[in-house]
Amino acid sequence: MASLLHLLLSLSLLVLASASSSPPADEGAFIGVNMGTDLSDMPHPTQVVALLKAQQIRHIRLYDADPGMLIALANTGIKVIISIPNDQLLGIGQSNSTAANWVKRNVIAHYPATTITAISVGSEVLTSLLNAAPILVSAIKNVHSALLSSNLDRLIKVSTPLSTSLILDPFPPSQAFFNRSLNSVIVPLLSFLQSTNSYLMINVYPYYDYMQSNGVIPLDYALFKPIPPNKEAVDANTLVRYSNAFDAMVDATYFAMEFLNFTNIPVLVTESGWPSKADTKEPDATLDNANTYNSNLIRHVLNKTGTPKRPGIAVSTYIYELYNEDTKLGSLSEKSWGLFNANGDPVYILRLTNSGSVLANDTTNQTYCTAREGADPKMLQAALDWACGPGKIDCSPIKQGEVCYEPDSVVAHANYAFDTYYHQTGNNPEACNFNGVASITTTDPSHGTCVFSGSRGNSRNGTSVNITAPSANSTSSGIRSDLYYSRGLWSILTVMILNVANIL
Repeated sequence: MASLLHLLLSLSLLVLASASSSPPADEGAFIGVNMGTDLSDMPHPTQVVALLKAQQIRHIRLYDADPGMLIALANTGIKVIISIPNDQLLGIGQSNSTAANWVKRNVIAHYPATTITAISVGSEVLTSLLNAAPILVSAIKNVHSALLSSNLDRLIKVSTPLSTSLILDPFPPSQAFFNRSLNSVIVPLLSFLQSTNSYLMINVYPYYDYMQSNGVIPLDYALFKPIPPNKEAVDANTLVRYSNAFDAMVDATYFAMEFLNFTNIPVLVTESGWPSKADTKEPDATLDNANTYNSNLIRHVLNKTGTPKRPGIAVSTYIYELYNEDTKLGSLSEKSWGLFNANGDPVYILRLTNSGSVLANDTTNQTYCTAREGADPKMLQAALDWACGPGKIDCSPIKQGEVCYEPDSVVAHANYAFDTYYHQTGNNPEACNFNGVASITTTDPSHGTCVFSGSRGNSRNGTSVNITAPSANSTSSGIRSDLYYSRGLWSILTVMILNVANIL
C-alpha cells in the first residue's frame, strides 16, 4: 500500500502542476500597470497579486525579475513583462553565457506557470545610460538567443523601452525622426524587432510634454479632454487632426520608424500616466488631473480606435504605476504616480464607464474567495472536504435543509467553504488558492438568505497577511516555483490519499 500511496502522491503532483500551466490566449488591446518597489512598506508579493486580481488587472510590468513576485504570479493567468535592470546590461551584452544564465534563472525557472510574455532589456538606455548604447542590441540578441535555445523565442518577445525624447521634431508627426546620432543603434534595433515580430516599446508622457511646452500644449489636449474642432492640432503635411497629445506622440513614433524604412513594427506603450501630487512648481499634478488622464487613457485604449495614422490598430498601454513610491529619489511628483497606496487603498477612484471591469473596482470593497470558473469538480470536492474537515470551518449552513444548502452543487458549497476559510484567515490571499481551484473576487456570492462571511465583515483586502514566501526585491527565492504549493494542495492530496487508504 505504501508504494501505491507514493505513486498517487507523485502522479497528483504532476497532474495538478500541469493543469494550471497553460497560458490564456491574447485578447488584443489591453491596459497593464507598471510596478515599482521604492516603497517604505512594500506589500508582500501575494498582497500585490490579490490587488491585481481584485482590480482584474491582467497585465503587469516589473522593473526586475523578482522571484518572489514571479512565484506569487504563478497560475494566475496574469501576463508579465520582466526586466533586465540597466546595471546588468554590460554583462549580458558582452557574454552569451551570462545572458543564458539570466534567462535560465528568471524565465525558465518560472515559465509557463508564470505567464511571462516579454523581456524588457534595460529602460530608456539611449537617453539615461548613453555609454551602454553600444552593447544594447548585443544584450537584446543574447537574450533572444537564450530563448531560442529553449524554444521560447516565439512565446516571449524581447525589446527595450525608449523615451520619446529620442524622437526629434515630433509635431507635426509626419516630420518626426529619431535622433540621427543614435541611428547606429536604432537601425539594428528596429531590424531585430522586425525580424522577430516583436514590438517597439515606447514611454509616452503627455504630462512632461505639457509641462515643457510653456503653454503651447493646452491642458485639455494633454488630458484627452474633449476639445472643439478649431482647437485640434492639424498635421499640415497630412491634414490629419489630433485631439490629444498621446495619439500625436504614438503617430510620431510610427513616422520616425517609417523615416528609417520600417513600416510594420507595432508600438507598445510601456509607460504613461499622470502624477497626483507635486510641489508648487508643478501646479497641474493634481488628483483630479491624474484621475482624468488615466480614466480617459483606459477608455481610449480599450475602445480600439487606434491612432489617426493607424486607425483600428490597438496601442496597448501600461499605466505608470501601481503604487505611489514614497522612497523614490526626486521631487514630490516623482513619488506620486501611483493608482494605489501601499496598503491597497486607491489614491483616487477612476471615473470609468463602458471600459469593462479593469481598474473599475474600489479596493475598499469587500473581497471574497470562490471556486474558479471551470475548475475540476473532483478537485473542488476534495478542497471542500478539506475545508469542512482539517480546515476547521463551520460547514453546517451548507448541510441539507440549512440556509446555504441550495443550490445543491459542489460549486455553490465550495464557494461557501472557501470564502469562510478565507475570511477566518484574515483575508490572507494565500488561503484562497486550494491549488488553483479558488480565486479572489469582488463579486459578493451571497444569495437569498445565504449571506457569506465577507458580507458581514469589514476586513480590508491585503492588510493582514503574515506569510513567509520570498519578499519583493529578494535576490533568491529559496524555493522552486514548481514546488511552491499552498496548504490547499497538501490538504487536497491528503484527502485523496486518505480515501485510497480507506479503500485499501
